[in-house]
Amino acid sequence: MAKTYSPKAADIKREWHIIDAKGQTLGRVATEVATLLRGKHKAMYSPHMDTGDFVVVINAAEIVVSGNKLNDKIYYHHTMWPDGFRQENLSDRINRHPTWPLFDAIKGMIPHSKLGRAMIKKLKIYAGAEHPHSAQQPKEYEFKYLKES
Repeated sequence: MAKTYSPKAADIKREWHIIDAKGQTLGRVATEVATLLRGKHKAMYSPHMDTGDFVVVINAAEIVVSGNKLNDKIYYHHTMWPDGFRQENLSDRINRHPTWPLFDAIKGMIPHSKLGRAMIKKLKIYAGAEHPHSAQQPKEYEFKYLKES
């Protein structure tokens, strides 16, 4: 009977991917980025280990959503003070912090544990086209299902 392969920490080779989110749909980009962060695109994927790659997302401020989500999608939080319930719609959040909606979508798609917190540290999101990671030589990542810009 063959043994099941379990990746070792020394076997994991992390690559850097760059994704241009300009004109792309929020959820479609988020699912692809979450897949890369988790390492599900690799043959050595294991759900209990962080086998994923580093991901740099540029032009996050120019992401699009379908339908009327800019006005209808509401983000809620509470400050833990009396009368501290806060809410804002997607368009206000994009205007205030352009990278937050994409970050929140990706964070919701990875494990909510120590493992997920380690994975999210490999994510770098920038509102514009400039990023400081050129020394890592990130490769342009090609998606099958994303719109051509």
